[in-house]
Amino acid sequence: MAKLKLGAIADDKPVKISIELPATLHRDLIAYAEVLGRETGQPVGEPARLITPMIERFMATDRAFAKARRTRQS
Repeated sequence: MAKLKLGAIADDKPVKISIELPATLHRDLIAYAEVLGRETGQPVGEPARLITPMIERFMATDRAFAKARRTRQS
């Protein structure tokens, strides 16, 4: 089985967002949600719930962002 970068999605208080995505990206989110649901045994439900953890993961692993953030804080 493939090792996805995201784990199970925490059941958190939902926040409504409005965002326009290209159709291809939306299809990819749906497919990712399906694969993640199969891997974790927990259905994701709405694929939009993936956006926050994906952005969090992206920023947490972006070394240039981390360096810029440290520089800004000091």
